Amino acid sequence: MKQRNGLLWTVFGILFVAVFLLSLTAGRYAIAPSEVYDILACAVTGTARTDMASTVVLELRLPRTLLAMLVGAALSLSGAVYQGIFRNPLVSPDVLGVSSGAGFGAVLGILLWGTGSETSVIAFLCGMASVALAYYFSRSRGSVSMMSLVLSGIIISSIFSALISLVKYAADPYDKLPAITYWLMGSFGKADFDRLQVIAVPMLVAGGFLLAMRWRINILSLGEEEARSLGVNPARIRNIAIVAATILTALSVTACGIVGWVGLVIPHMCRRIVGVDHARLLPAACFTGAIFLALVDICARSLLAAELPIGILTALLGAPFFAFLLKRTREKRGDWS
Repeated sequence: MKQRNGLLWTVFGILFVAVFLLSLTAGRYAIAPSEVYDILACAVTGTARTDMASTVVLELRLPRTLLAMLVGAALSLSGAVYQGIFRNPLVSPDVLGVSSGAGFGAVLGILLWGTGSETSVIAFLCGMASVALAYYFSRSRGSVSMMSLVLSGIIISSIFSALISLVKYAADPYDKLPAITYWLMGSFGKADFDRLQVIAVPMLVAGGFLLAMRWRINILSLGEEEARSLGVNPARIRNIAIVAATILTALSVTACGIVGWVGLVIPHMCRRIVGVDHARLLPAACFTGAIFLALVDICARSLLAAELPIGILTALLGAPFFAFLLKRTREKRGDWS
């Protein structure tokens, strides 16, 4: 068993490094792997290179690749955590309205200030506010039930989706509306090291916190009564995990727009590979999500002359794959009712 686990994580590591290097070489301006290695070596040793290939790798593709992998890992991790907490494999990271809330904040910021830092701040704050509102409306007599929290999240998501449509209706169709529409479809085109530095630190902190408490999420997946019998306060652990997962999702939407299906499909893939134990599932989701979204980003900037939005590709890949998984699962159970 230990040998199998070691082989599995070795494969994950090799794929991660291979996709990372592929992302630096692939694109409309193709660069040989040996040249990419030389560019990275010169950057590490402090040797200056000012040619076009060095500029493309270090200033364009490197921050974009790092951001894509970070967002992919964050969305997959938050999706796996949400599914474990709510004990429902159909739950996604935006179940409490965080994606719609952050999306509304972003489009409002674009309408008022453009695509500056103010837009990122208001997007993150609105994403967090959506979850706070879901908690507020689901609270009854000092407690929060899972069903009422999900229903409140659906309501909040619908409200913010309507507000997004209202902002799009009010936006200038020749100036602001194209920027809003393109942002909502998701893109890593504006990735740079400044944005990466702002996003990376809170993402790594929240993600590390969730990975550190992955054994407790196993206990939560057993149910309320079983968790209490083991001496665990399920409400406190659940609230902490939801806040951390919400931070990851809100930061992801702030960084690149709304990217769907990653947090829903990738945890399903990982369960088929490593099982349902969150001690292995959460790290596997991080690796797989990072690899997946980096590959999707390579396709987005390489398939056509114009860059494709990330959200379109993840939907085209994620929805059919999820339908395939659902069909296989129901065939094994013999459940077609």
